[in-house]
Amino acid sequence: MSTVKYTPRLADKYKNEVVPALMKKFAYKSIMQAPKLEKICVNRGVNGAVADKKMVDVAVEELSNITGQKAVATLSKKDISNFKLRKGMPIGARVTLRGEKMYEFLDRLISVSLPRVRDFKGISDKAFDGRGNYTLGITEQIIFPEIDIDKVSKITGMDITFVTSATSNEEAYELLKEMGMPFKNIKKDNQ
Repeated sequence: MSTVKYTPRLADKYKNEVVPALMKKFAYKSIMQAPKLEKICVNRGVNGAVADKKMVDVAVEELSNITGQKAVATLSKKDISNFKLRKGMPIGARVTLRGEKMYEFLDRLISVSLPRVRDFKGISDKAFDGRGNYTLGITEQIIFPEIDIDKVSKITGMDITFVTSATSNEEAYELLKEMGMPFKNIKKDNQ
């Protein structure tokens, strides 16, 4: 019985199509210079978590279903009396994806979830941080097919941060564009 090692579709695409395209565009000497996606961080703050502790549990469970990896609750770092918030109280959920799960999540995000956004015309190309990372804000968690709409009590959003090894916004933009991210205004070359 032969064992075939599974590699995600986007991981193959990165190796076979994205790296050669980036090497040609930026004139890298080695394939190791080409930027790569290092991790995807999914963050979710829970509004009203101070009053109802179960809301954080629901957020952790939904995030775990969406990403395919166990999410953890985020805790507050300090006391804020106006919000009745104490240090160490759970106020959100987060998960960090690497390797196969990262590529699988990105594939599902690009091909299934983003097209389900109402009036979707592409994502903004202005959310880069200057160091080669990109953050995408999602307003409704129901765009993910893993979420059962009938069981959702409250529609909330999340932030998805793509951490790359790119050193500039332009390199990160090209990397994500080649991976298949549907940017709004595709910048034309030589203009």
